[in-house]
Amino acid sequence: MKTRSRVRFDPRLVVVIAGYALKACFPTKRRIGLALPAAGALLFALLAHVIPDSAPIALAHVADGGLFGVVLPVGCLVIGDAVLGAEVRSGTLHFTWLSPASFATIVAGRWLAGFLAALAALAVPFGVAGLVAGVPGAIFPLALAAAAGSAAYVAVFVLFGALTRRAVVWSLGFVVLGERLLGTALSGVAQWSPGWEARAVYARYGPSAAGVLHRKGIPEGGSAVVRLLLITAVALVVAVWRLGHLRLSGPSGD
Repeated sequence: MKTRSRVRFDPRLVVVIAGYALKACFPTKRRIGLALPAAGALLFALLAHVIPDSAPIALAHVADGGLFGVVLPVGCLVIGDAVLGAEVRSGTLHFTWLSPASFATIVAGRWLAGFLAALAALAVPFGVAGLVAGVPGAIFPLALAAAAGSAAYVAVFVLFGALTRRAVVWSLGFVVLGERLLGTALSGVAQWSPGWEARAVYARYGPSAAGVLHRKGIPEGGSAVVRLLLITAVALVVAVWRLGHLRLSGPSGD
């Protein structure tokens, strides 16, 4: 299927596409659904009060398995699939794909929409979770870790949306098998995992978090943020390449 000639990467079009995606990909019902991860973050923060440790250490334990192990990947999966994978399956991506905008512009716009949604639905509630848990010093570290992790997670799930119509299945496999199974066993895998690196951001900057979340062989703090940005860039570059080879034929695509 041939299309009109495409313009070069245009930051202004990125903003336009992101604005369109925020409206088209997140209708009222889906926005209400995004309140669930936010509520989950606050619920885990409340659970920190029942752990018989000091508040910072209890929050670190909750953040390990709850915030970074469940809320962040699940929330980003819903968002990342919404901005591209769901549109490919429903056939509504046709209108954007057939536009003269470059594939890099389309992918960047879709990713930006997902990232902005993740900031509102995840990064902000993560920061509030620090306050709910009684650890004000954790507000910024948690928000930073969630924001950096969301950037990488959304990029990876956008990539799966461009690679396959079964994006949700592959995304779940990535989280469950890649991160939870292989990432737990192998540091070499974990250091390229958005979930593990997001933990590592909080491990360095979170109050009393190092003793709970430190893992040998995993970049922490600023180095973890850089690693997450690298994962984001690589995933988006591959997604751009794949989008350029995507064939759309009917509602399900190809």
